[in-house]
Amino acid sequence: MIFGFNTDVKHGDTIYHVQSEARENEKLLQTQVFVRGRCIGKKAISYAASVAQDNFGDPQKEQQLRDLHRLVLEAIKDGKVESILDRADAETLAAIKQLDVQWENAASVHVERNLTMRLRVTEDGSGVPGARLTFRFARPDAAPFYTQGVTDSSGSASISIEVEESALPDSSVMVQANHDGRTVTRKFALRKAE
Repeated sequence: MIFGFNTDVKHGDTIYHVQSEARENEKLLQTQVFVRGRCIGKKAISYAASVAQDNFGDPQKEQQLRDLHRLVLEAIKDGKVESILDRADAETLAAIKQLDVQWENAASVHVERNLTMRLRVTEDGSGVPGARLTFRFARPDAAPFYTQGVTDSSGSASISIEVEESALPDSSVMVQANHDGRTVTRKFALRKAE
């Protein structure tokens, strides 16, 4: 199983979040580019023809995904992100059912030394029950903290982690949702309430 790659890269005044993952059901390796939480485009390659080869497995998929991720990062750094994103195949990619993760209480999450996040996993706008969530909480001067959960009948789940509010500006949470062989990964930056 490939967890995927997430990188923030800046070009000019814009910070791009680049997310790459294997879409096992569609036999696609896909990189999505986000600006301020909105997907601005995708780059995908199929590995369907390679599956029958004896020497093709997870290590080869991971290397291809790593190469695709690096290709998109370099295009952003060179100011050529628009030229690298898929255009001709946009309708095909749009037809693929997409999982999404929304952070429902992003405005108010830290109370009494606890970070509480309410998340909702959706597919085409509808809640996805039974999606498995893996959380990775990273903060300065501490090892990452991992926990898991499963969405309820409405596609919602929550986690609560004990953490000082002063550590939030330098912390992040990465969430991966898995359902029926599909995955989506989101990275959320944290900040201290003002």
